[in-house]
Amino acid sequence: MNEEQELQRGLKNRHVQLISIGGAIGTGLFLGSGKSIQLAGPSILLAYLITGCICFFIMRALGELLLSNTNNHSFLDFVAEYLGKKAAFITGWTYWFCWVSIAMA
Repeated sequence: MNEEQELQRGLKNRHVQLISIGGAIGTGLFLGSGKSIQLAGPSILLAYLITGCICFFIMRALGELLLSNTNNHSFLDFVAEYLGKKAAFITGWTYWFCWVSIAMA
């Protein structure tokens, strides 16, 4: 690096705060996983692997659906298109209930 190039501060204070919050949350997730591994043994790693693969393929499928029809904006639009409005209504309220129960936990 020559002397003409100077480093610039690109991160603002809020960026640094969000990075530190993400680090704290990530550490908590690793500690929680350690407790699960201690209780269940190494089989929990297999469970994480299977769950991760399922999530990966679901996200790939949603990505393909989004690219095939750009008029849909959320997964509820896909449910309404392929399964009907009643299924989308039930899915929407189930999704809402899931987030409300997580917020209470």
